[in-house]
Amino acid sequence: MQTRYHSRLILGGLAVAAIALVVMAALTGSPRPPVRSTVQSPLLAPAVSPQVVDYPAPSPATTLAHGGTPALAAAVTLGAPSPYQDSAAGASDTTPVYGFRVVAAYPHDPFAFTQGLQWVDGELFEGTGLYGRSSLRRVDLETGEVVQQIDLDAEFFGEGIVVVGDRIFQLTWRENTGFIYDRATFARIGQFTYATEGWGLTYDGEHLLMSDGSAVIYRLDLETQSVVGSFVVRDGTTPVVRLNELEMVGDELFANIWQTDRIARINPQTGQVMGWIDLSGLLAQSPIAPTGPVDVLNGIAYDAATGRLWVTGKLWPVLFEIEIVEPSRGVRIWTPWLQAATDCPLV
Repeated sequence: MQTRYHSRLILGGLAVAAIALVVMAALTGSPRPPVRSTVQSPLLAPAVSPQVVDYPAPSPATTLAHGGTPALAAAVTLGAPSPYQDSAAGASDTTPVYGFRVVAAYPHDPFAFTQGLQWVDGELFEGTGLYGRSSLRRVDLETGEVVQQIDLDAEFFGEGIVVVGDRIFQLTWRENTGFIYDRATFARIGQFTYATEGWGLTYDGEHLLMSDGSAVIYRLDLETQSVVGSFVVRDGTTPVVRLNELEMVGDELFANIWQTDRIARINPQTGQVMGWIDLSGLLAQSPIAPTGPVDVLNGIAYDAATGRLWVTGKLWPVLFEIEIVEPSRGVRIWTPWLQAATDCPLV
């Protein structure tokens, strides 16, 4: 009995010591163990086995870069310090959360690491990433065929794109360089620089809007590409970080939140999140089975003339056309915010 009692005391002491070490590490900023994450989305059909890799855990003062996995030749490393609280995991209790309904599914290049997507005048444009695999593309929506493409030099990691008039603008991730192309020929006609990382890019009719993985959206002059303003995106009072691909949908700014299945619906005048679109379960509805690893949801395209909305992900084999569904009343939102809607079944 005495031996058992002493053993319990020793085990209890070890447990207390372990807890103390964890608390001390948190207080002193010591490195935490890596976070386990999967290359594939948990929404995949079970026929494909997920590959598990280690990502370094973000400290309170850092955010993870979004360049993929070592298996995809783009290692995830710690990015620049960010003063913003990581709130991307969920919305506040008062922010409405919308659902979705799949309207159609189209083939998508499963080797395209999608970083930017846009529908303009009946054409689909796409920007892809990864070092040595980055490109700008014109894609046939119905077949997924790449009908025109220009590749970036291997030292550039392609990011968000936007088509404005007869020009296409494309960001790069950590190279502080943006490229300008002729829309018809894809000939490079200019370039520009910026001080931050480059993630998402869109156009609000006056300025280019750029994200850098923080909670900040930068306004860039269309002609000089210099920063002329910025705003912080907040859900209530909490900044929303990891803003990724951007798309203007009517008067709203839609933003993928990296490593989540949500899209933020943002008022670009105030920076307030007016709603969330929860796309959990989307990839599981794909009629095309993935044949290799897939990455996160990323890519939003909108047709202002018809109200059609498309989304996809990095290395996804499918591009979805979706309708936004208000979950509590079963209302389909055709175009942004309080415009005409029709009843439809809930998803």
